[in-house]
Order: sequence, then C-alpha cells, then structure tokens
Amino acid sequence: MHTHLYGNSGLEVSALGFGAGHIGSPQMSEDEAGTLLNRALDRGITLIDTARGYGLSEERIGRHLSWRRGDFVLSSKGGYGVEGVPDWSAECILRGVEQALERLQTDHLDIFHLHSCPQETLERAELWDALEEVKNRGQVRTVAYSGENADLAYALENTPVGGVQTSVNLFDQRSLSDNLPLAQQKGIGVIAKRPVANAPWRFLERPVGDYAEVYWERMLAMQLEFGGVDPLEYSLRFSAFAPGVSSAILGTGSLEHLEKAVQAVEKGPLALEEVALIRARFEALGADWEGQV
Repeated sequence: MHTHLYGNSGLEVSALGFGAGHIGSPQMSEDEAGTLLNRALDRGITLIDTARGYGLSEERIGRHLSWRRGDFVLSSKGGYGVEGVPDWSAECILRGVEQALERLQTDHLDIFHLHSCPQETLERAELWDALEEVKNRGQVRTVAYSGENADLAYALENTPVGGVQTSVNLFDQRSLSDNLPLAQQKGIGVIAKRPVANAPWRFLERPVGDYAEVYWERMLAMQLEFGGVDPLEYSLRFSAFAPGVSSAILGTGSLEHLEKAVQAVEKGPLALEEVALIRARFEALGADWEGQV
C-alpha cells in the first residue's frame, strides 16, 4: 500500500483510507463490522475515518479495533449532537471529544474534524479555545475541518487547522484548484472524501434523490471513457494520488468492494496524460460546479 504524509503533522497514512459510515448501520451485524474493519487493516489501510453522526460506527471501531490501536491513524468528526448542550459550543466540543474517546476505547484521536459547519460557526473564538484545550490535554493531536467551497477556503485561510477533509473525485475537482494548493503551501493534511463520486456509473437513468444524482449529471457531461479500465479503479487512482491529497477514504460495507479498492490503489497513479484529460474536461465544463458537501 502506498503511503503519504498527512501535512506537517508527523502522521503517515495509507493512500487509501477506510470511511466507516457503513459500519454504523444497525443492519450490519457485529461480526460483519468486525471482519470488515480488521480486513482493512490487514490489507495495509492505516487511516480509519468516522464521525459522531455515523450511528454505531465509533462504538464498533472501539469494540473491534481497540486492540490494534497502534496500527492505524484514527480520525473522527463532531461538534454537534451532545445531549444537554448547544451544538457548536465549547462545551459540546469538550464533552463530545470525551464521549468519542469512550466509545472508541482510546485515549486520543489523531485527527478531529469540525463536521461541515459554516463560516459563521468557524468564526466563534470559544470553539477554537475548546479545541486548543483538547489538544493540550492530549485528547486530540490534529484539529481539522471537513467542508467545501467558501467555508473550506475560510478555514484554510483564517483558522489554525492542521488538516481538512473535502470531496475530490473525477466529477468534483473544485478543491484541487481552489483550496488544496493553499493546503499544500501551509503543510495541511488533506483527506479526500467521496473518491468514487458515489459510483454514478451504476445507474442507466438519472438517480433522482440519490447522493449520486449530481455526479451522474456531471459524468454524462464530461463523457469520460475511464481509460478502458474499471471505473472504480480509474476513480480511486485519480483521487488517491491527486496533488495535495494525503488519503482518499472509501466507504464500503463489502469485503469484495474493499479488496477491489485496495488492488486498484496498489497500482499507483494514472498516467499523466490521463490525468490531464480528466482535469481539462472538468475545467471546460465545470466553472459553476461547486464541491458537494
């Protein structure tokens, strides 16, 4: 498995990370969740990304991976959903981190993201005071922000984040030109979410209401032929090795899907001429295509 540095944090992460949203579903059994999580680590994945809002995800990571805590970088997201306190308050951060640590059965989070809050939230001084406190306690090593577009630009330019998480895929390249150059310049780690764009190639007709709908429209407009290879492979090799990206997190509930993803990323980046074609198609068509939150 290829690895990249996560900005200037001192952390090293696998080019392919595991997005742990699917394992939060109560429809997935404990055995299935545990097998999937451990298989990810066995196949060389060293970044696990979760969030407070992902159902049983944090709890299951703690249950099934706490014994292997030294084998992976642990990322979570929060700022909301703590009973009895307002969302995006200092108390919400302090209690939320403590609760996450308890569920994850660990004494620290390597990365903690503010999860998709707008600029007006990022402007609250009390929020950053609380985040500095959890860092000083050793509960969080790197403070980060997950978001898109102008909110992401504000976080990069005006806050002390050491990492960001943003959509990067064939049909969502805005951050590659607008925000990631600054992240590289400042030594900020980058996690690419939605690296396969919710797999819009699954649908023969417009998937109305599905997360992939916007990407399906863009896919048709760009008319990519995926370089003659499987779209999953093509997409992951583009996203995981895009300039400035530390790791691309794939969310999956399938062992077969996980294995295909690992094998794809092991092949390394796409040819430079293929990347140039992808970027040119997006730039020609996507002047108004904003990043998808």
